Amino acid sequence: MNFDYSLLIPEYVLVGWAFLVMGVELFFPRLRKDLVAYLAALGALVGVGLSLGWINEDADFGAELFHVDNYTTFFRVLLMGNAALICIASAQFVRRRLTSAGEYYGLILLGTAGGIGMAGGTEMITAWISLELFSFTTYILVSYAKRDLRSNEGGLKYMLLGAFSTALFLYGLSLIYGVTGTTTYAGIADALNGPAADLDFALLLGLVLVVTGLGFKVSAVPFHAWAPDAYEGAPLPITAYISTASKAAGFAFFLRFFVQAFMPVHDDWKWLLATISAATIVFGNLLALQQHNFKRLLAYSSISQVGFLLIGIAAGTPDASATLLFHLAGYLITNLALFIAFIAYFNVTGNDEIEGMRGLAEREPLLALVMTVALFSLAGMPIFAGFFTKMFLFQAGWNAGLQWLAALAVVGSLISLYYYLLVMKQMYMYEPTRRGRVYVPPVLTGVVAVLMVAVIGIGVYPTPLLDAADRAGKFIF
Repeated sequence: MNFDYSLLIPEYVLVGWAFLVMGVELFFPRLRKDLVAYLAALGALVGVGLSLGWINEDADFGAELFHVDNYTTFFRVLLMGNAALICIASAQFVRRRLTSAGEYYGLILLGTAGGIGMAGGTEMITAWISLELFSFTTYILVSYAKRDLRSNEGGLKYMLLGAFSTALFLYGLSLIYGVTGTTTYAGIADALNGPAADLDFALLLGLVLVVTGLGFKVSAVPFHAWAPDAYEGAPLPITAYISTASKAAGFAFFLRFFVQAFMPVHDDWKWLLATISAATIVFGNLLALQQHNFKRLLAYSSISQVGFLLIGIAAGTPDASATLLFHLAGYLITNLALFIAFIAYFNVTGNDEIEGMRGLAEREPLLALVMTVALFSLAGMPIFAGFFTKMFLFQAGWNAGLQWLAALAVVGSLISLYYYLLVMKQMYMYEPTRRGRVYVPPVLTGVVAVLMVAVIGIGVYPTPLLDAADRAGKFIF
């Protein structure tokens, strides 16, 4: 056993900073709420800086409880960077619409620590505890707008369905432990490589239940029912948080678990995940066509993106894993650009309907431009991040023998372009219902401008991010 606690310094800093943020508001109640936001963002950025010290590390903490490697470092940077931007984007929203800012930002940091545990955990119980830490914080955050009935409804549905999926997930883990006699990923793989390598009924049932639980966490069809209501009801920055962090953390767990524990029986679960991927792509895109609320549209859009990401897991190759991480990072950056621009608009108007964005290009050209770039990227158009991330991911699926799924994903991307264009039509083709400029704070202006440049930069020169994803994705093999 290796109890080198220095391996967990970024997580200690993140959790400690969460309690610091809560304490600051408790002892200094008159402190401006936006200063609390920037303090929380600073803590997340400190965690990002510390995480860079573990590049190319390869060490276990405890008895294979948590592994620090390039894969863990990749998600440390991704999740803590995401948390910092969400905190900054929340500053004006929380000051105007919510109370108890310290707990709000503290929960974001604690949830991020749980997401990192899902990425670095190499033992089922450790990963499950991390999953529950992340889940419980998001249950609270979705229903944080206590006076908003939609927030209460969304949080209640999310919590009830989450509790049910957790029960199924735990029962699946118990079946896997009963068959293999171990909770470590490496031990499960060794058991499946042994004399009893054939997948018996108990192990197959356990695997199906685990897929059900993880499918709920990432909102894959048919486990997606909570997502539209949670997205619509949650405070808008939290909608952005669950759209980005829940996908990143969920797939970090999903990928490491299936690659390091169940790769010996890949042929037995490959078609299960491929079928779920196909259903998620089809239903996510078709249901998005019918939405008039922008947050619900983005909920179904994110569901369709989950279908694309599942291609990388179903393929089960090192190249597919690397391109999955590449697409996940590109999707997270793109979604942050889209959501933060919309948050800046919502702070002024309070309108989250698609028609409410009429004439946005006239009232605030920068916000309209950022949202247009992000929507084109989500659709996979050239010169934007989504083009290369999707192309490499679909190619990896094709090379792994999933040609039909890759072709379906291309068709799904074309369908998504239609409903993204409907949003752009409102921004550029109609006169605004209200006159006057939309005021955007300088901090948000700078953030959305940097994110837009990043989306275009990845689309023009993807090599640095692709190399980082390649080193992280292939490391777990």
